Amino acid sequence: MPEQYRNFIGGEWVAASGGDWIDVRNPADTDDVPGSVPASTVADVQAAIAAARAAFPKWAGLTPPERGRVLYRAANLMESKTDEWASALTREEGKTRLESQREVVRSVELFRYFAGEAWRVGGDMLPADTPNTLLYSTRVPLGVCAIITPWNFPLSIPVWKIAPALVVGNTVVFKPASTTPIMAIMLTQLLHEAGLPAGVLNVVTGAGGALGDALVTDAGVDAVSFTGSYSVGHALYQKTAPRLTRTHLEMGGKNPVIVAADADLDKAVQIVAASGFGLTGQACTAASRVIVERPVLREFTDRLVAAARSLKVGPGLSDGIQMGPAVSKGQLATDLEYIEIARGEGAEVLADGGAPDGSAFARGHFVQPTVIAKITPDMRIAQEEVFGPVVGLLEAGDLEEALAIANNTSYGLSAGIVTTDLRRAIRFAERAEAGMVKVNQGTVGASIQAPFGGFKNSGSGMFREMGKGAVEFFTKVKTVYIDGQ
Repeated sequence: MPEQYRNFIGGEWVAASGGDWIDVRNPADTDDVPGSVPASTVADVQAAIAAARAAFPKWAGLTPPERGRVLYRAANLMESKTDEWASALTREEGKTRLESQREVVRSVELFRYFAGEAWRVGGDMLPADTPNTLLYSTRVPLGVCAIITPWNFPLSIPVWKIAPALVVGNTVVFKPASTTPIMAIMLTQLLHEAGLPAGVLNVVTGAGGALGDALVTDAGVDAVSFTGSYSVGHALYQKTAPRLTRTHLEMGGKNPVIVAADADLDKAVQIVAASGFGLTGQACTAASRVIVERPVLREFTDRLVAAARSLKVGPGLSDGIQMGPAVSKGQLATDLEYIEIARGEGAEVLADGGAPDGSAFARGHFVQPTVIAKITPDMRIAQEEVFGPVVGLLEAGDLEEALAIANNTSYGLSAGIVTTDLRRAIRFAERAEAGMVKVNQGTVGASIQAPFGGFKNSGSGMFREMGKGAVEFFTKVKTVYIDGQ
């Protein structure tokens, strides 16, 4: 019988008040059930918010270094069981073992980075404009923060939200994606073992809908940090606006890579294949549009198709696998639907474009790496986020046309160029309408010390994640005047 996990509210492991459960299935083998989690109710969310509010004064009253030590201990505990965490992540989400190991290592690094921020969070000493006055600013916690995370990075995205929220003194109610909730429960257990006091971090599992609404509209919640689709994020924003709740949104992308005529094509293929097919294309920063200058279009296309066909698809826990399954039946259906939409629009599917054959794939949500050519900028396949291993090729006459195509989207998260010309690289960096610009690097991946976020419909625009941006979001500024007389 699958293990039954529980919510964590006020320092206690508790079942959902409604008594219902949700089975979590391995996307590579749906007969494999890693566990069941509570199908929580609005009452469970309210209990978690109440627990977080009760725990806030004492937690906020600790010194930042005291809070940071909890994160250091969590990092050490996770690092000591890297392989165990990676296997659990792959079994739940489907990515390859190597991809999961990298996510675990990144999560350890995030814990350590934000633990270090405990020694740096502060304000400014300012010159006073009145005699005998001490004037300074300081950063203080917001209160109770709602953290809502997606399924594609079920460990590292929660860590890069929760770690900064905690280290500056907030308490948290954490709602993970219903597809990958076990990693969230493991993360909560880890922080509890590392010494986090009861009520400081609470986790409730279950489908979005009513739970999400209850969480983001409750008067006891002071901030919301969300990563997910544009449609859900946009609707969420309408619900936090009436109370002016501080809200951060990261909502995906339709990320371009320009392959310039002077590019090293071996490097260009490597970058596009890793950015488009790595993680099964299930990353908000994945490269889904490749804009190739006409003189190298044919050669680049041939090489990319060969690279796509050479990738070994299969269960992520098996040796030698380079791409795992889609995370769910619904995501697989979306991938296949967009491939057919592209065909219907007149595009040409050059590599695979469907589910692989064979009994080894029968119980999993597998789709093959797909390359689609003869795409025009106005096609749906060039405008809408697929979130699968589907890479579309567009032709450009020169860099100016390539930039125009790259910017012709409602998203603006990540963008890249492959070129050996420094002038082209600088022009691209200046004009690309994206929050993260990569030159001769893949579009996926971001440094933990650097601000992360997008333009246009990729984000709410006011705040950034990671680095100092995370600390700025999870704190508010207080200015203090002290008269010495």
